[in-house]
Amino acid sequence: MTATATVAAGTPTTGTDRVSVARAYRFELVKLVSQWRIRLLVLACWIAPALFVAGVSGQSTLPADTLFGRWMLATGWAGPLVILGFSGTWALPLLTSVVAGDVFASEDRLGTWRHLLVATRSPRRIFAAKALASATVLLLLVAGLAGSSTVGGLAAVGNHPLVGLDGHLLAPGDAAGKVLLAWACVLAPTLALAGIGLLGSVVLGRSPMGLLLPAVVALAMQLAQMLPLPVAVRLALPSWAFIAWNGLFTSPSQLGPLVIGIVVSLVWAVVATALACLLFLRRDFTNPTDDGSGRRAVTAGLLPLAGLVAVTVAVVAAVTGASTGSGIQQGKVQRSLATAFAHLYRMQTTQLNRPAVTEAQLKSTAACTKGGVADDAEGAGNDWRCVVSWHLPGTQTTGQAVYQLDITADGRFVADGDGPKEVNGYFLVRTSTGDAPNPLWQFDGNVELLSTSPKG
Repeated sequence: MTATATVAAGTPTTGTDRVSVARAYRFELVKLVSQWRIRLLVLACWIAPALFVAGVSGQSTLPADTLFGRWMLATGWAGPLVILGFSGTWALPLLTSVVAGDVFASEDRLGTWRHLLVATRSPRRIFAAKALASATVLLLLVAGLAGSSTVGGLAAVGNHPLVGLDGHLLAPGDAAGKVLLAWACVLAPTLALAGIGLLGSVVLGRSPMGLLLPAVVALAMQLAQMLPLPVAVRLALPSWAFIAWNGLFTSPSQLGPLVIGIVVSLVWAVVATALACLLFLRRDFTNPTDDGSGRRAVTAGLLPLAGLVAVTVAVVAAVTGASTGSGIQQGKVQRSLATAFAHLYRMQTTQLNRPAVTEAQLKSTAACTKGGVADDAEGAGNDWRCVVSWHLPGTQTTGQAVYQLDITADGRFVADGDGPKEVNGYFLVRTSTGDAPNPLWQFDGNVELLSTSPKG
């Protein structure tokens, strides 16, 4: 309130002069970063990930249930991906709530709208300045999470190759580019949540629900991603872009779902921000009690977003042809598992100093059943059982290994070796970074939910 009054006092109050958007933006940015909670968040985002990654990388027990967590002792590039998975689920929704969800409501609580309007003389410029300032702070926080976790991982473990989701090795330079691109991709769903935060802050005023709206919406979408929904519904939610970066770490890259997730998120960001701007411009600033109502929240906020879900589902279904079904089909599971096994078998061969072999020579295949269903099995679950077969050059015997698969609704699976123990049992192998578990014992994989997608 003091800063607002100062600017108001220093701004001419005669004539039709208006403060430029750039000047109003700088003022709003200073107001945001001067808040102790924002400074604390910036400090935490730029320091905590590095400490966490470095600490976990020094432990013998790794977060193997987290994507890329099992590789945190092998390469420094696994750490930022573990932080990215956590951030998409928890950190970024909470950050958008604190930053964007309170940027308008704080003026209601402090009663400073009159001073701000006198200083700026344009509600439209006020909205633009606040939206840009909140986006800038969010970008700073995301950059801190990405940079800090990367520095911590590289400092603690080193710049080593990264194992992709299909078992192939990414060279350090390739891994660096993919990690940076993955973090850039989550900016789109973060902006979508920021737009929802702006809308909640405008519509609900000083109500605490406006502050919590981005986190609540994000939680609801995350719960929806865990349900056995059709592929079109799953891809039509902005939360999908927090998951779809996984496709960057396969060869070829699964770009189709990622592009859809980014486009949907940007559409949500534009629509939610436009709704917030429209409602803000229609607000009666002469009425000190006009700071939002439950009825307006439903008619101007909830109903348009529900309509947006219906439209995006229809468009995604029409574009992809995936209106029904989980997208997790027997043939896809078998191909993904066989491909990952072949890549990791080569890695195991190198680590055990055995004669080199290529994926083409192995000719690995997989036969999977789900809960006893042998033909046309589909859907997520932990009851997938697969038998992988392969041939070694110069031998007539067919090798076989059994795996139990736990596949989640988003297509990620964990393959757990079930014999023979000489192939996929638990034992340690010597690597360039020290002893590590047998790579064929347990590994992560990814099933592409769309039948076809652009290859990169």
